[in-house]
Amino acid sequence: MRSKPIHRHIARLLSCAALLLLSVSAPTRAAGLVLHLDLDGPLGVATAEYIISGIEEANERNASLVIIRMDTPGGLVEPMRDIVSAILASSVPVATYVSPGGARADSAGTYILFASHIAAMAPTTHLGAATPVSLGGGESPKPPTPLDRTPGPEPTADESPVDNDQTTDQESAKPGSAMERKVLNDAIAYIRGLAEAHGRNADWAELAVRDAATLTATAALEQNVIDVIADNQAKLLEAIDGRTVKVNNEDMTLVTSGALVENIEPDWRTKFLSAITNPQVALLLLLVGIYGLVFEGWNPGAIVPGVVGVVCLLLAGYALQVLPINYAGLALILVGIGLIIAEAFAPSFGVLGLGGIAAFIFGSIMMFDSGIPGFGISLTFVISLALVSGLFLLWVATYLVKLRRRGAVSGKDSLVGGVGVAMESFSGEGRIWLEGEAWHATSNATVEKDQSVRVTAMDGLVLRVQPLARDAT
Repeated sequence: MRSKPIHRHIARLLSCAALLLLSVSAPTRAAGLVLHLDLDGPLGVATAEYIISGIEEANERNASLVIIRMDTPGGLVEPMRDIVSAILASSVPVATYVSPGGARADSAGTYILFASHIAAMAPTTHLGAATPVSLGGGESPKPPTPLDRTPGPEPTADESPVDNDQTTDQESAKPGSAMERKVLNDAIAYIRGLAEAHGRNADWAELAVRDAATLTATAALEQNVIDVIADNQAKLLEAIDGRTVKVNNEDMTLVTSGALVENIEPDWRTKFLSAITNPQVALLLLLVGIYGLVFEGWNPGAIVPGVVGVVCLLLAGYALQVLPINYAGLALILVGIGLIIAEAFAPSFGVLGLGGIAAFIFGSIMMFDSGIPGFGISLTFVISLALVSGLFLLWVATYLVKLRRRGAVSGKDSLVGGVGVAMESFSGEGRIWLEGEAWHATSNATVEKDQSVRVTAMDGLVLRVQPLARDAT
């Protein structure tokens, strides 16, 4: 008679255990907080810091989801890898949403999209073109292609298909240097790993790197490159509600319906770093810094040009450190500025000045000619800046040289040789009026009141004077 209660207790325990196993196998995040981040424009160091700090904040606040709204032409490799690492290490799911219509996730943006737990796009957007670009500029490395074979009999089983010399010839015939092939193959393996981690089309991911392939949103969904197409963020949250994603090798079910979305704006530091790491701003800071130090050298003690020059050079140094630059171009810029300055001191009928402007223009173009999307420089801006800065520097240099040649206009050197008027009659010591002030004066000759005198020397605050004849005045 006591067996029935025992059976009931056993059944209840088994039911609880089953429910516990189900909850452990597919954890669900309750609908709560969704953090929204914006990735607009070229991907640089400042943008990466903003995205990574947003993901870290989501983990600290135990948010349900992070949405990265993306519209980028690409950017630098290291910041992209830092963002990917932050996404992979996050305990909060990350959804990358290419939006609004007409936006793109090119180059570095494609890697971030593949690394995300949810890959979403708005209609009329596209992704791809993820071939790595050499920091030295120029075209990206092309994929290896097989050599053409001359017609002939196929090798038998007893014959070796190729000997060592043939293998060496084939390896040397592959296009691109060994380093370019390493960079290309590393990028292919990297993006394939990201695609496979989330069950996406790894073969197309390889094409995006090897052949710079691109896809529209519709084609990307058909080829299993992305997960969702959504017209706006609200529809995105509805579409992914109830989806199961893999977060840190564990399945997690998303509950996004009714979630509170909070926008995370970049702080002042991120905005400031983004501004100074713009190639055009960095070039402007470099010029202002050099000019400031040059002006301080021409007019020692002015202080302001020197301080401004040092601050601008330090900011330019930080920007050039994180930007992909060509140092030969930087050297040409410095040579150009030196030639413009030399034109002021050694007039050459414009030869040095024109040469300096030409060197500055070519150097600026070379310095930022990396081929990385979003990190180029406008030719119009360079030419305009070269002409304006060259003419301004030439005018200032010429003006300062004229001031130096004119001699002193104040102080002891300006008083000696000057002509004053005696304020009283005296023989020995008296007073004279000179440059709007009364001075004590001494003279070996007799001086009449209102007689003109010339200053011959200065002893402290006492002037030695010599009277002038009446007709000499």
